[in-house]
Amino acid sequence: MRHKDVKALFIGLLVLFCLSSSHTLAQKQDELTVEWIYSSERQQVTALPHFAWLKDGSLLLLDPSKPESLRTLERFNPKSGQRVAMLDRDQALTSLKALLGEDAPKSLRFPDEFDGMNQQAAYLIKGDIFLLDLKTAHFEQLTRTEAEEKSLRFSPDGTMLAFVRENDLYIYQINNKIEKRLTTDGSETLLNGTLSWVYWEEIFGRQDIGYWWSDDSKAIAYLQTDESPVSVIHFVDFKPIVPAVRKQRYPKAGGKNPIVRAGVVEIEAPKTIWVDLPDSSYEYIIRIKWLPDSRKFSLQTMNRDQTKLELYFVDRFTGKADHIMTEYDSGWVNIHDDLYFLKDGQHFIWASERDGFDHLYRFSIDGKLVNQITRGDWSIRASAGIYWVGRAVVAIDEEKETIYFTAMEKSPVERHLYRVKFDGSDMQRLTEQDGVHVISFSPNHQFYLDQYSSVSELPSLKLYRSNGKLVKELARSKSELIEKFQIQTPQLFTIATRDGFPMPAWLLKPSDFDPTRKYPLILEVYGGPSAPTVINSWSGSIYFDQILVNHGFLVAKVDNRSATGISKKLENTILYRASGEGELNDLVDAVQWFKNQAWIDPERVGIWGWSGGGSFTLNAMTNSKEFKAGIAVAAVTDWHYYDSKWAESMMKRPIDNPEGYEKTSFIKSAKNLHGRLLLVHGTYDDNVHIQNAWAFADELIKAGKMFDMMIYPMRQHGISDRPARIHLYKTMLEFWQKNL
Repeated sequence: MRHKDVKALFIGLLVLFCLSSSHTLAQKQDELTVEWIYSSERQQVTALPHFAWLKDGSLLLLDPSKPESLRTLERFNPKSGQRVAMLDRDQALTSLKALLGEDAPKSLRFPDEFDGMNQQAAYLIKGDIFLLDLKTAHFEQLTRTEAEEKSLRFSPDGTMLAFVRENDLYIYQINNKIEKRLTTDGSETLLNGTLSWVYWEEIFGRQDIGYWWSDDSKAIAYLQTDESPVSVIHFVDFKPIVPAVRKQRYPKAGGKNPIVRAGVVEIEAPKTIWVDLPDSSYEYIIRIKWLPDSRKFSLQTMNRDQTKLELYFVDRFTGKADHIMTEYDSGWVNIHDDLYFLKDGQHFIWASERDGFDHLYRFSIDGKLVNQITRGDWSIRASAGIYWVGRAVVAIDEEKETIYFTAMEKSPVERHLYRVKFDGSDMQRLTEQDGVHVISFSPNHQFYLDQYSSVSELPSLKLYRSNGKLVKELARSKSELIEKFQIQTPQLFTIATRDGFPMPAWLLKPSDFDPTRKYPLILEVYGGPSAPTVINSWSGSIYFDQILVNHGFLVAKVDNRSATGISKKLENTILYRASGEGELNDLVDAVQWFKNQAWIDPERVGIWGWSGGGSFTLNAMTNSKEFKAGIAVAAVTDWHYYDSKWAESMMKRPIDNPEGYEKTSFIKSAKNLHGRLLLVHGTYDDNVHIQNAWAFADELIKAGKMFDMMIYPMRQHGISDRPARIHLYKTMLEFWQKNL
């Protein structure tokens, strides 16, 4: 080779090296990391405006995607399309700083409550109540107490604020600046207008809803809870030098529940009238809702077995309760918020799973069935929120005798908006794009907001007319913010079980997927009743899943039949055997399908899940030999350790179903662990107590089973602070790299 040829080759190689180095550097700059997942930049990817409909049909907005210096409360008029600042932001913040000094917030957040009439908004700041006049942009501090105020709610007429302080119920009269105490016997164990843990978690879906204003703003119905019989759980901190001990009232399966009764108190003369129920054998009061005339309110009770729900109407002035109807289910009755009283005073709309699917029914006011409104082998279903508390109806236009609701009619992995007449005729789907539509209607039923996403499209917010015609896009999807990461779109399909049931499935592959390779597979599970994970919507889990894919794994999800939410019939298949053999059989069928694919390495399949998914992971790893490794985060390991309301819905009390508790205990099956396990738990988990992890680990130790464990000091069920989340997901990635 001649000298100049060698020189040219050297220069060429040098150029290629520089280009390669530059490309590698760019790759590193665009690398998807766990730190990015928990960054403010990532939050902006799916940030949509906070909103609330006002009574005049306009929208109150606050857009978190705007810079803090420009972020303020805005008002949007759907008819004119005009969007303007609702107040002078700087003046409001200056007003707040005059009250709080340097501790004042630097930006306005969305109000905790607002009166709905464009006049006032309420905030809880450092445990005190602050009232913002939206016209003058002036803050006023309403309370200055050492005790914390909570559970704010404006009266319907906007003249008062109700709240709870030290487990007593109060109101504040805004015009004359008078605070009035409505109850006086609140204590550590006697709660007025606020909820015990089990009611907050399992009955009201993680909302402190313990009281309800009458529509005429003259009375409040509320729950009083006696927690003294409930077992006390202790959490030992690692701080200070002599560790502090925190307490929680938590009813274990088969244990004593809080004693709850309902009362009503007049604002003018605050003396409670207690509800006189004809049947005192109830265990739970699960809902209260006023009738439109404000003379009566409805009250729903449930027995301990949760097989019967009773609906009563209660006289506000006497407390007398009249029985209206009974809802029964051979497994358990699910709680929902789909009860609506029509203005004619003669009818109400009610959701029921009485035919095996969740549908809407119309009843006369005395509880007699008029007609079934929706029907078919599908269920109405909420598009968002806590999955164990249903609310599918989004609007009722009584003039047109039309109900708007969301449902799974088109597909079990999608949620669409429908409308139907009161008599069940003329049902029509209004949303067109495949995916999930979260709907919010204006009070006058003329417009609705649609928060839409799919597995391939990030969330957007659009305004439509009630007939489904697009008016305006208020916030577009921001796919350009993640283009640099080349996030893949998962495939949605079904896998047939041994008896032919089509389980929804989800699979994420790399962009350079090679069908001739053998990939390790990680299966994410949850598996709880009517708690699907395979949904055609954008999920925050996609980012970590993509990191796993970038490291050479395939990632899959599958919903066992009871988890799909398709019907109560499927849900009831786990009765007496929750987290048991039935769910596991479906999972094994799915895993074996994957193992039969030429591009899966059947010797390198892992499983992981959180909470119920952690339990499912332990079930799979101690009752099958399908998995090489698994991660169980915050897992229930024995139903004896979980709360009464949830555990007993499926399992009933331990005394009534001892065999079921025995057969579904992973403490009992721990000795059969197959594969490498990582146990993860927070020591302050008030939902799934850490005794679950300790008990399971103890059995592994006794059986000589090697395992890994990661404990997060004083973290709760979500292990939610940023440092802990980053540490956890890095630990998981490291575990998969080592074991798969």
